[in-house]
Amino acid sequence: MNYTVQYLSFFVIQADGSAAGGKDYKHFRTLDEGDYMTSDIRQFLDGEFARISKRKVDKNPDTENAPTKIGRFIVEPGHELSSNPNYNLFQRLRHADSAEDFQEQCDDLVRVYMDTSAVRGGALIVASARLREYFDEPFIFVLKCDFEPKVVRIADERSLIAAVDMAITAKNMKSIQYPFLIEEGMIDDYELKIHQASHARYFEDFLKFVTYEKSMPEIVHEQVTTMVKQYIEEKWQDAGADHEERVQEEHSFELWAHSDKRELQERWEHEHVVEAAAQLTVHKEDLELKFKLDHVAVRGLLADYGQRIHIAEENGRYVVLIEGDLFQFDRGVSPVELLKPERLDDVIQRIRERPAPEETAPWSDDSPPWDEE
Repeated sequence: MNYTVQYLSFFVIQADGSAAGGKDYKHFRTLDEGDYMTSDIRQFLDGEFARISKRKVDKNPDTENAPTKIGRFIVEPGHELSSNPNYNLFQRLRHADSAEDFQEQCDDLVRVYMDTSAVRGGALIVASARLREYFDEPFIFVLKCDFEPKVVRIADERSLIAAVDMAITAKNMKSIQYPFLIEEGMIDDYELKIHQASHARYFEDFLKFVTYEKSMPEIVHEQVTTMVKQYIEEKWQDAGADHEERVQEEHSFELWAHSDKRELQERWEHEHVVEAAAQLTVHKEDLELKFKLDHVAVRGLLADYGQRIHIAEENGRYVVLIEGDLFQFDRGVSPVELLKPERLDDVIQRIRERPAPEETAPWSDDSPPWDEE
């Protein structure tokens, strides 16, 4: 995937980080194709455009804070795509027919970017690059490199090192690519791809007229909440909306749905849970199932419930049964690896014969091991 840079503008943003929000920017230089081919910045950006294009992204990411997202220009019903200010900005950059015209459009972009709340000092690079193998019109890349603190270079035998002022690196570079390259030879003019490895959400703040699809946790939460509402409607269909027990159950579900740490509710039968899980996995088979039983963490797929992962109750305790064909151990050796497994009936009998548990405080470790990976 070889991009040919047509134009590139380099800006430096100065932001003092004070409460007053002092910030400014300076245009250093705009290069055309010939200038770029002989410039040092070509070595700095070598391979970055292809790397940005190939970076994996999901329309519905597995986490709400995914660093890479697909954005879609907001268009009101009955209006054209050209009614979106962000789309128009990128189109003017794509259709610039000279280095001077490109620099002028970049100035507009930088001024809009400077109005965002989380601007930090660094280099902002805007490039128009063609993928000649597939397309005539160029892609627009917006790259932001924050200044790196405490960067030094090797100096001489006497001073050893020397401080580098305004150092930048491509390692944590934030980027926008427009239009979104779905695959080689296929683009979507309505979409762009952003990458911001930061909680500050620079580009989401900058692109005010772009929307993003919901993450899978958000989608699942909404679907499960809808299932719960349907369950309550069916259960209390013969009772009024103000029925005391119905109101109490609705309130209980509301508290459950908005709690960060939730316990087993013991409301639905096994078959009901299997049916609900099937409705969720029909659109995405690899939905995760994660929970803790006391301090023991279990991580699998939602589709595993009822097939490989089973939850039961015996002798006043919860029991999780996990079935499979092959054990694998890592991160150190334990004597458990030498086990000759017992029959399931024998294990269950031992659980039944164990004294019933006394009331104890719930396990206090609320940091699952998968969060540490």
